[in-house]
Amino acid sequence: MKPWAISHYTLTTALGAGCAPTLQALSDQRSGLAPVPFMDAKLPTWLGEVAGLDETTLPAPLASFDCRNNRLAWLGLQQDGFADAVAHACARWGAGRVGVFLGTSTSGLLQTELAYRRRLPGGALPPDYRYDHTQNSFSLAAFAIEALGTRGPSCVVSTACSSSAKVFGNAARMLDAGLIDAAVVGGTDTLCMTTLYGFHSLELLSPDICRPWDANRSGLSIGEAAAFALIQRDVAAPAGWLLGIGESNDGHHMSTPHPEGAGAIAAMRAALDAAGLEPSEIDYINLHGTATRTNDAAEDRAVRAVFGSAVPCSSTKGATGHTLGAAGGVEAVISLLALRHGLAPGGLNYRTPDPELGLDYLGSNRRMPLRSVLSNSFGFGGTNASLVLGAAR
Repeated sequence: MKPWAISHYTLTTALGAGCAPTLQALSDQRSGLAPVPFMDAKLPTWLGEVAGLDETTLPAPLASFDCRNNRLAWLGLQQDGFADAVAHACARWGAGRVGVFLGTSTSGLLQTELAYRRRLPGGALPPDYRYDHTQNSFSLAAFAIEALGTRGPSCVVSTACSSSAKVFGNAARMLDAGLIDAAVVGGTDTLCMTTLYGFHSLELLSPDICRPWDANRSGLSIGEAAAFALIQRDVAAPAGWLLGIGESNDGHHMSTPHPEGAGAIAAMRAALDAAGLEPSEIDYINLHGTATRTNDAAEDRAVRAVFGSAVPCSSTKGATGHTLGAAGGVEAVISLLALRHGLAPGGLNYRTPDPELGLDYLGSNRRMPLRSVLSNSFGFGGTNASLVLGAAR
C-alpha cells in the first residue's frame, strides 16, 4: 500500500492526559493500574481509570452528547494540540474532505446502565436519556464530528479489541480512493458495569494486576482510554508513517483466540506485505498481550511463526490496562512514541518467564533505534488487525 503520513497523534489513559505523561510513565516503568472500585462494583480487580472524567464537562452546544465515553473523547481531543491540528486540516482541505473513522466497543453503555437505574414507574426510561447521542455506537463519531467541525465521510468500527486498529485501514482506503485528503482515526472506550461483570463471568478478569507473558498470569486488567491520530496527504514534516495494515477473521470462537494463532498470522503477514517489508525489518512488536493464558500463548506461537523469536516484543497493557475498543489506537500511538524516542518499552509486572513462551519479551526498557514497528490488536470472535508504523524520515 502507499505509505500515509501521520501528522499528529495523542492519547489519554490511566497514565495521564497527553503524550508527555505517557512517555514519562513508560520511561519510568510506572503503571496506571490500581486496585480501586468503579462506582459500586464489588469485584476484586485492578483498573486503569482515567482521572477527572466525572468533573469533565462538555461545551453547551455538545451537552446532548454527555456521557462518560464522549467526555473522555473530549478530554483526549484537547491534548497535544490535536483539535487545533484538525481545524487546520479542515481549513486546508475543506471540512468535507476530512473523514472521521473511530473505534469503540461498549460506546456509552454506562449511560444506559445509569438510565436503567432511573426508570420511571412502569419501566420507561427517563425522558432525558439520549440513546442516539450516547449509547449508539456511532455517537462517538457523531460527537467527534460536531466537536471538530469535520464534514467528510465517517464511520465507527465495533469489532471488540481490534476496533481502533482497523479504522487505520478504513482511512487508508478512503485516502487511496481519493475521497478524502485527511482522516481522524483512533477510538475511545470507557469503564462500565457490563464490561467489568462480563469479563468476570468469563473468568478473564485478574484479581491481581495483570502480568502479560508472565508464567503466573491470571487474566486481564480493564482500562479506559482515548487515542487519536491525524493522517494526511502532502505533509511536510510527518510525525510518523502508516506503512501497512493487515486484517483477518478466523472465526474460531466467540471469546477464545485460535490456539495456533491462524488469524493473527494472516493479519501480520498481510501487514508486512502491504508495507513491503520482510519480518527482519521490524525492530519491535507491540503485542496484543492481554495476560490471559490462552491469548498470550496463541500470540506467542503466531509471532514466532512469522518472525521467529529474535524480535524484541512487549505488551503495554500492564501500564494502561486493556482498553478494549480503544486498545488498537492506544498501542498505535505508543508505537509512534517508541519510534520517535527510540524506546522499546518493557512489559510491566513481568516477573517469572513462562517456559512455554518463546519470544524475546522485554521485561525492562530497551533504548535502541527503531525504524519500523508492528502493533497487534486481536479481538473476540477472531477479528484481527496488525499495523506497521514507521519513524518520521
